[in-house]
Amino acid sequence: MSDRAKVLWGITAFYVFGLIVLAVIFGISTHMNHEFLPQNEFKLVNWVDLGVFSINRAVLYLIIAALLTIFTMLYIARRMEARPNRVQTAVEVLFSLMRDNITRGNMPDDMAAKWFPYIGALFLFIWYCNLIGYLPLPTNTEEKFTIFGAHIPTFALYAATANVSVPLALALVTFIGFNWAGIRAQGPVGYIKSLIPSGIHGPILILIAPLEVISTFMRLISLTVRLFANILAGHLIILFMAGGLGVILGASWLGWFTLPFGVLIYLFELGLVATLQAFIFATLSAIYLGGAVSHH
Repeated sequence: MSDRAKVLWGITAFYVFGLIVLAVIFGISTHMNHEFLPQNEFKLVNWVDLGVFSINRAVLYLIIAALLTIFTMLYIARRMEARPNRVQTAVEVLFSLMRDNITRGNMPDDMAAKWFPYIGALFLFIWYCNLIGYLPLPTNTEEKFTIFGAHIPTFALYAATANVSVPLALALVTFIGFNWAGIRAQGPVGYIKSLIPSGIHGPILILIAPLEVISTFMRLISLTVRLFANILAGHLIILFMAGGLGVILGASWLGWFTLPFGVLIYLFELGLVATLQAFIFATLSAIYLGGAVSHH
């Protein structure tokens, strides 16, 4: 047996032994905790109540993401060098991804030049929204701790994109944008005709036409739900694995078992899902925009 295998077996044995010991000490029987409600972790409490313009932690996260998006591009644009440093190199790679893979890869070059600022800003904004959603910030005003007499909100994980209204608003912008681009390029009648697949004629149009119209509106739902559901599900799984499951079941010893998986899921969400969901949303937006101006 190799040294690596011995280490892995040793860690596994220690892990299982610790789980058994904790189960014996605290007991296997569990008592459900009905006071802890996981959905409250995503509850929005207005810090400044201004009706539609109220300020809560979702608004705070949106402001942070918007400022990071603006700062990233302005800071780099003003400090471009012939020999780029690591930060500039990373931004250039990101810029190339947004311009060549996402935008130019899904629409004509002349259209890509016009729509790239939107697609690029959309990708960066969603990416930052997702990333800061995995960083613990003191935004849970319902629970506070005291330091030198100051009441500080507890740290929490929250993503603005885990609130369905944010992905829906972004999806509406894309939905309006690609329909407007299609009508402008082909005219109202031509755009409606382009929704019907080529080669479809006769009575079958009665069935196909409504389906194509519905599928166009389904793009709005698919953009919204894909981003919202993935980010919300990721945060819920992290919450459960980090200790929420033990709290609900009244079995704190379960934390020994679930916490390592919570850390792994957290790293997976932060390292892959946050970027992947921004990439998918921006890519689908580019595909819809490019497809809207196509006559076939």
